[in-house]
Amino acid sequence: MIGSGYVGLVSGACFADFGHTVVCVDKDERKIEALLQGSIPIFEPGLDTLVANNVKAGRLSFTTELSAAVAEADAVFIAVGTPSRRGDGHADLSYVFAASQEIARSLQGYTVIVDKSTVPVGTGDEVERIIREAAPDADFAVVSNPEFLREGAAIEDFKRPDRVVIGSEDPRALQLMRDIYRPLAIGRSPLVEMGRRAAELTKYAGNAFLATKITFINEIADLCEKVGANVQDVARGIGLDKRIGSKFLHAGPGYGGSCFPKDTLALLKTAQDYEAPQRIVEAVVAVNDNRKRAMGRKVIAACGGDVRDKTICVLGLTFKPNTDDMRDSPAIAVIQTLQDAGAKIHAHDPEGTEQAKKVLENVTYCDDPYVAMEGAAALVIVTEWDQFRALDLARARDLLDAPVLVDLRNIYPRERCEELGFTYCAIGR
Repeated sequence: MIGSGYVGLVSGACFADFGHTVVCVDKDERKIEALLQGSIPIFEPGLDTLVANNVKAGRLSFTTELSAAVAEADAVFIAVGTPSRRGDGHADLSYVFAASQEIARSLQGYTVIVDKSTVPVGTGDEVERIIREAAPDADFAVVSNPEFLREGAAIEDFKRPDRVVIGSEDPRALQLMRDIYRPLAIGRSPLVEMGRRAAELTKYAGNAFLATKITFINEIADLCEKVGANVQDVARGIGLDKRIGSKFLHAGPGYGGSCFPKDTLALLKTAQDYEAPQRIVEAVVAVNDNRKRAMGRKVIAACGGDVRDKTICVLGLTFKPNTDDMRDSPAIAVIQTLQDAGAKIHAHDPEGTEQAKKVLENVTYCDDPYVAMEGAAALVIVTEWDQFRALDLARARDLLDAPVLVDLRNIYPRERCEELGFTYCAIGR
């Protein structure tokens, strides 16, 4: 498993738990040293125990030495980052291609090279070309096997997936991939086999569709606020239609994270290159980008239109609960909008503080949510951590300088908040 970040580490640990022998490789010596010492570099519920158990069993190991690991492997998974490239928004494939060149120098015997990273259509062709050029006599196949892991529920997603997409037309490669994923096949196998390019596009199309559902319900929420409707009622009313489904219909401050922002952008760039514009996705990206700062302005409006020299308490910094991931989190734009308007920020997050410090300046980080509330002109809930679902609202009211609650995740009932004397502001309600 080349790359010991989020996808590589979770996938490697789960494969090891199936009984396979897995070596996780990473160039970051500090990360590998930490893993060797039993320290997990990311927060994912249950991952520390899973890694520890499989290291103890001798099925999972970590190294910076790629060549020896590749030489012994039946399958080599590429699970390196593909961030948005600066300047044009295309997926940066430099790490994928660098890994491919290193793999080529170490291949021994028939080996399946598996793109686990999220990559644009045609990347598998280029990986195959790079390896073939560097090792003309090597016996190998390149397969696309995109990941569909939700941060905060990744182990469950890996072990009980809706589907496992395998992109290849090589019979030997397909059989090896079936063998690797065989432990999942209790009853009916979740494997979906298709061409490599179709598999590469499936990942982007899936994420773009989910991002579209989120953005759709957010715009419906804006309309609900104008006409006096409740977006939660609307979402339930349409979500019970099995053709639509209830997931990803929760109105909020917009999507963020490691996948949706970069993958929708990469899909648009690919579509432009092939002269097949994706106009719906273009609108989704634009609406979501604008929404995050709009949520900051929503807080300012709830405070009477002026937050200069006022303290605002922000609960939740990560883009979703049960992760420490700050990438493209709505909290970033919300806080920056408030700071631009002159506000001081007190913030609390159960897991994301250290990552938040890398992207947000001039924020007072508090270890306790109630400490963050002291003297604040408003309480803003940005991320729906379980710890924030049952706050002592009476205590919060007494700690705040003004009883203003801006609930950007719709987790509290308006009636209860108003009974306690709060000015309550939600999304689409």
